[in-house]
Amino acid sequence: MSVGFKAEKGTGIHGWGVYVPRYLLPLDDIARVWGWAKQQYAGLGVESKAIAGPDEDSTTMGYEAALNAIRRARIEPKSIGAVFFGTESKPYAVKPSATIIADALGIAPITMASDLEFACRAASEALRISIGLVSSGMMNYSLVIGSDTAQAMPGDVLEFTASSGAAAFVVGPASGSAAFFEGSFTYVTDTPDFWRREGMPYPRHGEGFTGEPAYFHHIINSVRGLLDQLGLRPSDFDYAVFHQPNGKFPVKVGKILGFTMEQLKPGLVTPIIGNTYNASALIGLAKILDEAKPGQRILVAPFGSGAGSDAFSLIVTDNIESRRGLAPTFSDYLSRQVRIDYSLYARYREKIRLMPK
Repeated sequence: MSVGFKAEKGTGIHGWGVYVPRYLLPLDDIARVWGWAKQQYAGLGVESKAIAGPDEDSTTMGYEAALNAIRRARIEPKSIGAVFFGTESKPYAVKPSATIIADALGIAPITMASDLEFACRAASEALRISIGLVSSGMMNYSLVIGSDTAQAMPGDVLEFTASSGAAAFVVGPASGSAAFFEGSFTYVTDTPDFWRREGMPYPRHGEGFTGEPAYFHHIINSVRGLLDQLGLRPSDFDYAVFHQPNGKFPVKVGKILGFTMEQLKPGLVTPIIGNTYNASALIGLAKILDEAKPGQRILVAPFGSGAGSDAFSLIVTDNIESRRGLAPTFSDYLSRQVRIDYSLYARYREKIRLMPK
């Protein structure tokens, strides 16, 4: 058995939290503005997407999700030894968001704090780093945040899915955790399926290239690597959640790997709120933790373009019940959403920029 496997079993998730903005944009309204026919976007498997308000960004959303995670963990913020912020839509080109959140939550100044980048996989990368830091004894707890705002060129197919949201997790010792890590596995290659160069306002993508050689290849290999490492089969899991760039890909990759819709459906959030990038699979994981029972096993496999995927196996503990009711759930956030049209979306996300007088 590998050293990494033994170390991971000594760590777990103590608290989880999400944040979903209030505003919801139906895809039909995007199509109305740009003249897309229904059949051109219906295959995405998405009905609407969450939109950050004019006073929100990835940092403010990440703060809310992190606050919810700490409330569930029932720990003092000062006991957190590291804050990692994963995003590809940070408000500052040069300035960390992790320090803002650490200060606002009362964690600073005696803590590590870093922003991480790897497209939609940065927060997942932070989970693996946190497992190492906690299992090594360097710290008791680490805070992982994944947060992004909608970024897509107007009229591009990405605009139908790119949305806003955040998820956060407090990683600590397995003892006292709501779910402990059983193992993890990472698979990365240099596959440029999605990118944004310096000065470009919107990311670019390689169309069909983003599917088979990027998303599917990396998730399939990370999950199979994890299953081989642990000696498990898809049928050993109660839940499975994958990165959700749309509503179609996570279902397809799950079925390729041998998972059923019964295992996949609880973690599917993109059909309702769109692709929240770094928070995509992690919001799905948080939604599962909102309802999972002790003893159940969860697979989660985020993906990031560029490209790479991490796969994690978690087992829910008896402590899960005591963490509920301490913070808003994913369903709580959905219940307060308000539908807006494309004009408000364009205004809130600054798609329309006025020339100075």
